[in-house]
Amino acid sequence: MKTRADLMALLADLGVETLTHEHPAVFRVGEGEDIKAAILGAHTKNLFLKDAKGQLWLISAADRTVIDLKRLHSVIGSARLSFGSADLMAETLGVTPGSVTAFGLINDTHHRVRFVLDRVLADAPRVNFHPLTNTATTGIDQAGFRRFLAAVGLTPIIVDFAAMAIVPQV
Repeated sequence: MKTRADLMALLADLGVETLTHEHPAVFRVGEGEDIKAAILGAHTKNLFLKDAKGQLWLISAADRTVIDLKRLHSVIGSARLSFGSADLMAETLGVTPGSVTAFGLINDTHHRVRFVLDRVLADAPRVNFHPLTNTATTGIDQAGFRRFLAAVGLTPIIVDFAAMAIVPQV
């Protein structure tokens, strides 16, 4: 599994400027509001899910986005969704609960996880994710985030959670 240092090295190799803030561990959305207030950019919540057919999903949304898990499956074309286990999360993304992050996709070398990105984050000039640990937050600009996704071989499914619809990609 790739580590935080491996992630930072990849981002540097891609020419992605990062700004990382060290902070006490944050386990849930709503914790660390004072920390987030001091960090520029869109803040995220990330859900590791598994559908009834065994497909894995990572949902990255703006921290205040309401996600209707009972309806989401019909929007993204999955079977019914539930939370994936901590063991499966560690196996595929190399992270533990509380540290789920889009940056964990660096460890999904077999592309077992489908990635869903909130339209709010897709449109944000700057996004913040945990760098494989919940004791720091790393911000990158949108172009850098897209370079990261391309480097790990992913094109996200972009969902407008307010409208519960997939956003066509240009």
